[in-house]
Amino acid sequence: MIPRLRKQPEKKSCHGYNWVDDYSWVHQDNCLEILRDTSKVNPEVRKYIESENAYTKDKMADTVEIQKKIFREIEGRIKLDDESLPYKDKKYEYWTKTTKEGNYSKKLRKKIGDTKVETYWDGDQEAKGKKFFSTGDLEVSYNDELLAYSIDDKGGEYFTIYLRRISDNKIIEDPIKDTAGGIVWAYDDKSFFYRKHDSQKRPRKIFQHVLGTQNKEDKLIYEEKDERFTCSIDTTSCEQFYLIETGEHTTTEIYYFHKNEIVFKPKLFTKRQEGILYTIDSFNNYWYMHTNKDAEDFKIMRCEHEKIGYWEDFIAAKNGVLIGGLIFLKNWILRTEISDALGKIFVKNLKTNKEEELIITDEKVISPSVSLMQKDKNTDVLRISYESPKTPSRTYEYNLVTRQKKLVKEQEIPSGHNRDDYIVERLNCLSHDGRKIPITVTYHKNIKLDGTSHLLLYGYGSYGSSMSPSFSTSKFSLIDRNVIWATCHIRGGMERGMSWWREGKMLNKKNTFLDFISCAKFLVKKNYTNKEKIIIYGGSAGGLLVSNVVNQAPDLFLGAIMAVPFCDNLTTNLDHSLPLTKGELKEFGDAKNNKEHFEYIRSYAPYDNIEKKNYPHILITTSLSDSRVLFDEPTKYCAKLREFKTNDNLLLLKCEMDAGHGSRSGRKNTIEDIAFDYAFALKIAGKL
Repeated sequence: MIPRLRKQPEKKSCHGYNWVDDYSWVHQDNCLEILRDTSKVNPEVRKYIESENAYTKDKMADTVEIQKKIFREIEGRIKLDDESLPYKDKKYEYWTKTTKEGNYSKKLRKKIGDTKVETYWDGDQEAKGKKFFSTGDLEVSYNDELLAYSIDDKGGEYFTIYLRRISDNKIIEDPIKDTAGGIVWAYDDKSFFYRKHDSQKRPRKIFQHVLGTQNKEDKLIYEEKDERFTCSIDTTSCEQFYLIETGEHTTTEIYYFHKNEIVFKPKLFTKRQEGILYTIDSFNNYWYMHTNKDAEDFKIMRCEHEKIGYWEDFIAAKNGVLIGGLIFLKNWILRTEISDALGKIFVKNLKTNKEEELIITDEKVISPSVSLMQKDKNTDVLRISYESPKTPSRTYEYNLVTRQKKLVKEQEIPSGHNRDDYIVERLNCLSHDGRKIPITVTYHKNIKLDGTSHLLLYGYGSYGSSMSPSFSTSKFSLIDRNVIWATCHIRGGMERGMSWWREGKMLNKKNTFLDFISCAKFLVKKNYTNKEKIIIYGGSAGGLLVSNVVNQAPDLFLGAIMAVPFCDNLTTNLDHSLPLTKGELKEFGDAKNNKEHFEYIRSYAPYDNIEKKNYPHILITTSLSDSRVLFDEPTKYCAKLREFKTNDNLLLLKCEMDAGHGSRSGRKNTIEDIAFDYAFALKIAGKL
């Protein structure tokens, strides 16, 4: 029987507008308590969710075998017993290991020059007996003797910090509860810093815990007063300073204090200015600032330690090119750029002051990266890596002087993978206003582009997050079944600089949706697929995208997968007590206090714009302990859609009872969740 949620009309009003929400009662005022204890969910709502889960299980019963097959395929592409490349600290080298039997990683180390290996962290042992397990942070002290780590065992992202002596594996301090998860050791190893949540689950306080003292004695180092802002603490590359960063998506402010200060008195770099973002680092007696002030797509300035405020340009701005941050070596500085949705690596010789692009491969559509091999920065050797939608990750040791590179690790695909079997293309389509939208397309070489292929169209388009053309072991379970995978680099991200983000947020948010629809129509026009064979996918803010476009153009899509979708965004935007709302007012607008913003958000909000019409097949996933997109959003959305949709296409809600934002924890559970989503796609595509 199709589940139905009881209607309880609630009259709402704002800015002179009146409307009725039949399912508003699903939201609970104690929603933050539910993140800690899901037993506090309204029993009637829980019963409805359980009925939806049962209905979904029944409708997906014919996919059980294909789910198992996809699971085996994905797992078969993963080297389960793998080890990362080591990183050399002062006395030890550290690395990560996974095993065939395990769900979580192990952390290993050995003294440099020795052969004895010790396991100082075993995720599988830590996770025993827990339905959900997530590690927020794992930090070894500078003297290599202590391990500070944070655990969330519910999914609500309330982390508890523990302190352990590595030599005997003994917990040596009382746990610190309700933190944001991050841990920063003091340089002298006598204390560490952490962030504490406020009553609305916003990390706005930084504390110092001195070893050997009670938690109640922890010292408040910084408190952010603006409820829009959250704060964090970090260290500099020169290991001389601490940095406190506070801000939201569009504005930052940074303070610093020296490691030798007895009484910490954070000093301000540059006072916050609305719309100005910056980060700070320090190396070789210089401060470096990465900022968009007078440089829309960022630039990098520097000044001497003793001359703060006397900034000089170090890396100039480039129009339409997103300038990334810096990595320091004694004689070199490396940085990244993004242009046309593609990343690049640049290296600057500090002796000659010359800079050049570091070319890793002749592949054009790639995701490159660079990392250090050791803490000691007096070296000319580092690691460079790249991957592409068809090429597993390849890591090289690269000598910056000789320019020689040596392959030191290649992502192994145990079940086999031939990159030459696949084609990757970078396309550009015109959106409604003439802007060119990049699309990364991956498909099997045997596919004929005659419009008969199914296509999965992925997008995100929020917060300035760029979608990189990376390798995925899971996607090939669709691609090898002749499903084309297309990623749309739509506005709202920063694939083409800050303007790309600005044109997809606030009162320009509809561009995100129209870009996505334009990409779908373009791919039909170019015979990659047809409108009866497009399946769209997006998660979180990408779920806002997908739930919007099925309202706008339902006949363009065969189906839609919405993972933890931000689909009742008007309700959330109006509620400033929720954890994320105030921090996102500069991303989506302030409907509560601005009539224009209210009207604009209301005009596209997915839940508020559901109509009586045919909808494509839809799978919605959510979790009871999701602190970012509360479970009531997709629950309400599903209930209303059931009421309004006029066809018999599948509408399924799958709610995890022990998970947070995203999938369940652990490798096997994650693969199972992916297999379920893919099975749904294959089911509606008639490919079981």
